[in-house]
Amino acid sequence: MNKLKIAVVGVQESRGREILGLLVEKGIKAENVFALEMKAPLGTMISYGEDDDLDVYNLEEFDFAQVNAAIFATSAEISKKYVAKALAKNCKVVDCSTAFFADEDVPMVVAGVNDADIINAKRGLVSVPNASVTQMVLPLAKLSEQFAIKRIVVSTYMSTSVYGKEAMDELFAQVRKIYMNDTLVDDQSVFKKQIAFNVIPQVDEFIGEETAAEWAMNAQAKKILGGNVKVHANCAIVPAFIGCGEFVNVECDKEVDVDEIRKLIKQTKNVVVFDKNVDGGYVTLTDVQGEYAVYVSRLRQDASIENGFSFWCVADNLCAGTAQNAVAVLDLLTQN
Repeated sequence: MNKLKIAVVGVQESRGREILGLLVEKGIKAENVFALEMKAPLGTMISYGEDDDLDVYNLEEFDFAQVNAAIFATSAEISKKYVAKALAKNCKVVDCSTAFFADEDVPMVVAGVNDADIINAKRGLVSVPNASVTQMVLPLAKLSEQFAIKRIVVSTYMSTSVYGKEAMDELFAQVRKIYMNDTLVDDQSVFKKQIAFNVIPQVDEFIGEETAAEWAMNAQAKKILGGNVKVHANCAIVPAFIGCGEFVNVECDKEVDVDEIRKLIKQTKNVVVFDKNVDGGYVTLTDVQGEYAVYVSRLRQDASIENGFSFWCVADNLCAGTAQNAVAVLDLLTQN
């Protein structure tokens, strides 16, 4: 990867900045990285590590023949419009949006879970799932085949960062106004309800009885783990800036041994088990900010069903959920 020239699209949002930060940690030199943004004014720059700055190029005018690979940390609308432009210049692409999820010739990959699917990227295009899906399936990487997972019920507690900087600013502004005993009338533009000191049981727009985030967790998990797995997701936004917590209940076809499950999860790359049955013997959102691993706690037998177990997992949705996986998948794609 050190010899590649890489474009990162969407660098002015949190996901794009974290991807740049990870490339710095991996020793990718500044001269090999191109930062892109929609309608970036001439002269715009962004930090790349402590010592370097990158010019931010206008996506509409950029020639992808200058790079070998690109990560699109953008909306589905932007990806649909510009990924084809990159592919046309023989630039391999990792897309972080849902733009190509339904395309049969675009695999969806979580590094360490279904790496072999990368061979199906005939167009040089790979999709990565939502951060919450990556966080859920990564601890299951070594379990799916051995225990024959057949059903997952997940409840997610997502931070405001899933909506971007504007949502994080809204949380901050509301908290400040509440402490100042001021009205919140003008501070509910991103969320349909007050987010400060509240929990909102809606992430994205409704599609019938479920939200788009819940549908995505179901559909994306099936594409990664296999179509026979059933998934029921409940997604909520909590008043936190960064991170995501999930309670995951898993039902298997084969007999479950929680000690064996714990052993296998501990062997999984980029997953850390911190599970002590004492006060504070678990990991929370504030513990994982800036971390590139998924942390698992509260692992236990689910006695309400046969062959069931459950666990609590937390991750920095920007670092572990998006950046870590996108860069790892890019590595797989370019090696392939």
